[in-house]
Amino acid sequence: MKEIIHFSHANGFPASTYRTMFAELSDDYELRYIERIGHDARYPVTSDWPHLVEELLDDIGARYEEPVWLVGHSLGGYLSLMAALKRPHWVRGVVMLDSPVVAGWRAGVLRVSQWTGLDERLSPAAATRTRRTHWPSREEAWRHFHAKPAFARWDERVLSDYIDFGIPQTAPDGTRTLAFDRQIEYLIYRTLPRTLGARLAHGAPVPVGFVAGTHSKEIRQVGLEATKRATGGSIEWLEGSHLFPMEKPIETARAVQRMLRVLSAELVA
Repeated sequence: MKEIIHFSHANGFPASTYRTMFAELSDDYELRYIERIGHDARYPVTSDWPHLVEELLDDIGARYEEPVWLVGHSLGGYLSLMAALKRPHWVRGVVMLDSPVVAGWRAGVLRVSQWTGLDERLSPAAATRTRRTHWPSREEAWRHFHAKPAFARWDERVLSDYIDFGIPQTAPDGTRTLAFDRQIEYLIYRTLPRTLGARLAHGAPVPVGFVAGTHSKEIRQVGLEATKRATGGSIEWLEGSHLFPMEKPIETARAVQRMLRVLSAELVA
């Protein structure tokens, strides 16, 4: 029987966006996920994301009778780690994809910037408030995103899945509508956890690994000191930006496989 990976997506990108990576992992693992985190009214987006963690844990608790691996990208990495902190006996280990832990003085800066609204200008939050939500056709949506420098670096299979699942057809005339509510996306950016570093002061209760993008702006902003403590140094670098899972899905899948082997060894050591 295959081991289970419960995957959690980045903010704004439904889980099916990662299907190319999932396919590469599927020979060895069974992949499961919540398609759009934060869109269930029972789990509202609030400061430090307690209800989003609850959404993930409720899904895990309903699906599995044995501990599973949690893997997540950005938002999903943070939620995976926070879920493991609350229910470590449900989790074999966690792999975070470019989800650097905010701690120490940077957590204080984040708290102040969230209070003043400065964080909105330092993150993608501001752009999400007015981002486009409708396109007349799949072809127009493809052209729109493919022309953007950040999306132009994506593997075209991933971009195709983002168009199909992140901007699905919503009318008989072929009109496409953004699947991820932009207000929810905005709120998630504005409520980034600032207490996670303190909760990891004595380490994580399960093995944790981290895969980092060599050109990640998020890592440059946050640093990796707290992440190194949480992972015990189990960190691997991949060429790419914060969105390296979209840019290099096959290489990302292989990095996840390598990291899971490292964490598995920690469990039996």
